[in-house]
Amino acid sequence: MKRFKELISQYDWGETTTSIYNKTAKDVERALTKEYLNIDDFMALISPAAAPYLEQMASLSRKYTQQRFGKTIQVYLPMYLTNACMNHCIYCGFNHDNDIRRIILKPEEIAAESAAIKRLGNFQNILILTGESPRDAGVEYVAAAIRQLKPQYATVSAEIQPMDQNEYEQLIAEGLDSVYIYQETYHKARYKIYHPAGRKSDFDYRVDTPDRLGDAGIHRIGLGVLIGLEDWRTDVCMMARHLQYLERTYWRTKYSISFPRIRPHAGEGFKPNVVMSDKELAQLIFAFRIFDHDVEMSLSTRESADYRDHMMSLGITSISAGSKTEPGGYATYPQALEQFVINDNRSADLVFEAIRQNGYEVVWKDWDQSFS
Repeated sequence: MKRFKELISQYDWGETTTSIYNKTAKDVERALTKEYLNIDDFMALISPAAAPYLEQMASLSRKYTQQRFGKTIQVYLPMYLTNACMNHCIYCGFNHDNDIRRIILKPEEIAAESAAIKRLGNFQNILILTGESPRDAGVEYVAAAIRQLKPQYATVSAEIQPMDQNEYEQLIAEGLDSVYIYQETYHKARYKIYHPAGRKSDFDYRVDTPDRLGDAGIHRIGLGVLIGLEDWRTDVCMMARHLQYLERTYWRTKYSISFPRIRPHAGEGFKPNVVMSDKELAQLIFAFRIFDHDVEMSLSTRESADYRDHMMSLGITSISAGSKTEPGGYATYPQALEQFVINDNRSADLVFEAIRQNGYEVVWKDWDQSFS
């Protein structure tokens, strides 16, 4: 069976873009009458033609979210372990060329960060993040961190450099539950522009990562594109195709998607090629929920407090709270470089209160553990 890195060549970027922008109101209305959508229907719902139908889409999104997840929001907290990175991504504060202080947390510093996180609330879902530097934060370093944190949390997830299947198997054996690997953009012809050097510049190896994770038997895989690089409608359509392929191939695995919009960062300022409005992001969230009733969707502190509060009942299933995007930011190095400037600066307690005021329940553990 072909892997997605081979299948993606079947999907022409220009033809996909044209198909999306040629959708009509009739295409949108037809999609909204169906319980189970195909990719063509998804194209209609993310197209400009769907803009007048946002109210109807929001209603369906709320309905399917509550049917699958109830009136609950899962909370998690990111812990950045290091900003060391060998990549040269032109949109990221951790870019290897940026003249910044590089920090690699030691075990005692990881312990201090975890203790500070526990004081913020009853967090049971921890997301560990690193820059992509095999020398400074390779599989042994990440395995040791998971081994240290696993006894304190119900789930340990990771957003780290792509690895080989055997390395993922090693991390899963230590207790790793989920891996989030963002392709950033599926536009292969332009991918190198944004990732000119470093291991991340290898498009095929990166897009093949979810397959290696599926083969390794990971519990959950997270996908995402970085909004602002290429036409967002085409990029998310490619991601929907990727998600559909993964769900059919690795059907025992659960899936999550994210839609990060580019935020300010250190270094020479990268200006987004595409700016997505708040209304367009809402349209995308509604479209994905109608397309895939079971996929989890996350909205990070890149988005504003008001926006996150409004989207809680309309498709989103998990959010971070009280986040720090610098290594050691909770206790050890609070003035270190952030990967990006966060938008929702509220304390964890204020986020929890906002969830409750929306009539939702805070879920502290993984969905499977919370409802088993």
